[in-house]
Amino acid sequence: MGGVAAALAALERGYNVILTETTDWLGGQMTSQGVSAFDEHPPIETLGCTERYSELRQRIREVYQEKYNVHPVKNGQPLNPGNGWVSHLCFEPKVGVEVLEEMLGPHLKSGKLQIVYRYEPVKARVKNNFVNEVTLQDNKKNSIVIRAKYFLDATDLGDLLPLTKTEYITGAEAKADTGEPHAKEKARPDEVQSFTFCFAVEYCPGEKHTIKKPKNYEHFRDTQPYSLTLDANTEPRHFKMFREGSKGTLPFWTYRRIFDAKLFKSSEQPDDIALINWASNDYRFANLIDKSEQEQKRILREAKNLSLGFLYWLQTECPRDDGGVGYPEFKLRKDIMGTKDGLSKAPYIRESRRIKALERILEQDITQSGQRKKAKAYKNSVGIGWYQMDLHSCVGNDDVSMFEPTLPFQIPLGALIPVKTKNLLPACKNIGTTHLTNGAYRLHPIEWAIGEAAGTLATFCLGHETTPVQVWKSKELTKALQRLLKKQGVPLEWKSLESA
Repeated sequence: MGGVAAALAALERGYNVILTETTDWLGGQMTSQGVSAFDEHPPIETLGCTERYSELRQRIREVYQEKYNVHPVKNGQPLNPGNGWVSHLCFEPKVGVEVLEEMLGPHLKSGKLQIVYRYEPVKARVKNNFVNEVTLQDNKKNSIVIRAKYFLDATDLGDLLPLTKTEYITGAEAKADTGEPHAKEKARPDEVQSFTFCFAVEYCPGEKHTIKKPKNYEHFRDTQPYSLTLDANTEPRHFKMFREGSKGTLPFWTYRRIFDAKLFKSSEQPDDIALINWASNDYRFANLIDKSEQEQKRILREAKNLSLGFLYWLQTECPRDDGGVGYPEFKLRKDIMGTKDGLSKAPYIRESRRIKALERILEQDITQSGQRKKAKAYKNSVGIGWYQMDLHSCVGNDDVSMFEPTLPFQIPLGALIPVKTKNLLPACKNIGTTHLTNGAYRLHPIEWAIGEAAGTLATFCLGHETTPVQVWKSKELTKALQRLLKKQGVPLEWKSLESA
């Protein structure tokens, strides 16, 4: 998402862009990774996001309005195609792909934009901390060399950072380093958040669609374990499938439902479709970062079996609301994810390499403290966001899960600037956060805002013949950048939440 946002920001200022993608779908977490139920803050419909992100959301809704002839507002709320209770906007991934392609379409037509699909970066040529070129390669070892004045890394693991010798951090920092209340006593570079292969299922009453039992099913069932119960830093929450659970928990089925059949009576799709992105298919047994290609492939295969195992458990062993076990009625919809196995094209990555940045965002900068109503104020803000400090289970530490409240926060300019590399900028979750604050900055609207800021910063530097570090050091240049961002519809500070 950050890569598309960065590209749009640069293109709309008249610059040429090459956008590269490892799959055949643009959009990252909202499409190829299957998380097409946006994780957002409560007042997202009225404030707290960029104009382009708001346009993205509106265009997604318009696809459903036009296709099914439905009203854009129901019961006073804007259309939510899935009516999932986790998000204001739940939709099918393919619709997200369609909308992103429409937004980029005019730039493709003009020749300002080139898109390279199914290639990934494999090496870079760097001199005096300046990236001259990056080599991409496809699965047949065909290569493309890209030369540019700026390179923006919107890969979900921060793949350009080691290739360009950009200094970075992984995993959990030590408390002596960050001073964060929830930090560990010792640094744990491998302790990254779990990742997930998402999938979609259709509820087909009266039918049976049980898949073949996946490899290592019993192991994952018992060690994960598979469950409809969520444990975080609160007491466990127990969910039922189609009705409310204990203490008012809403149904599991509607948690991330992405198609509510009742909304679209004229649809050829008669049944609901739900996205399955749950603690039970979070893979927490190994870290993908800085592993060999062979080891990464092994980890990804195991993570896929974990997710398919959870589906098999839902179909065969999950406690039913009627007292039985298993929902064989759940049909794996391979077409929703556009893959042969029905799993998302890429894993949903929650934690990346993070640049060593000129400014680092700490837990104490964004969490609630005393009577303050906003997080730490940055005079060099290049965007805003708001989400809980949400950490899923981590490699080597199952007990770290948390959902810590935060205050509406900003994105400081310095968090986007590496300490040494001159012309590489992070454009998604690889900015200067910590292991903990990454949990608040990794979500959809914030990654989009980071991308817009990075794309604008790169073109601003080109237009002013300056560098990101010089912009950061100069009050005048920083203010000029901020004026440009505001002109482009990027809010830099929070308005009153009472009016939302």
